[in-house]
Amino acid sequence: MTDSETEARAYSATLCDADAQARLAEFIELLAAENAQQNLISSKSLESVWQRHIADSLQLLTHVPRETSPWMDLGSGAGMPGLVLAIARPDLEMHLVESRKKRVQWLEGVAKHFGLANCHVHGSRLENVESAPMAVICARAFAPLGKLLSLSARFSTRETVWLLPKGRSAGQELLEQPESVRSMFHVEQSATDPQAGIMIGHGRPPIQ
Repeated sequence: MTDSETEARAYSATLCDADAQARLAEFIELLAAENAQQNLISSKSLESVWQRHIADSLQLLTHVPRETSPWMDLGSGAGMPGLVLAIARPDLEMHLVESRKKRVQWLEGVAKHFGLANCHVHGSRLENVESAPMAVICARAFAPLGKLLSLSARFSTRETVWLLPKGRSAGQELLEQPESVRSMFHVEQSATDPQAGIMIGHGRPPIQ
């Protein structure tokens, strides 16, 4: 469990190399500067940015084999987790979906700044993104589980892994789903917050 910024940075270092760590530190500087122009994240969370945003995003890598790709991040917003993962692991194909114009410009600008050929920003609503099979679908604060699955099922296959950080409500939200959905998922404790959970699922949801 990462209980401090020092521990979060040390944990992050176990999941990416030194060059990636340097890029992530630079990303934090860019994030802080942009946050003064638009409210990407809460100002308070900048004080614990490695724990709240960087390590919190990177921990998703521990739930799939290292070479698993491509990924799709729904509602990327400020870039967590998708942009952080793209910066840390340029060998992974990453698709970021975001409909808000200023957020799209931010995501595209950071991807260009770091020369991330692996990072593809889809500046539109998910409904308008062309279908393509994804190995991993992730999302942080995108939509309630039922709506998320109905919108994104067409990107999944029988092998797709779903990685959905859901905070403190993860267990309760899963209990409220039909049995067909509950049987797909389980909840694991977050490595960065003892009270938060990550919904982890496999396969194609039974939703038309």
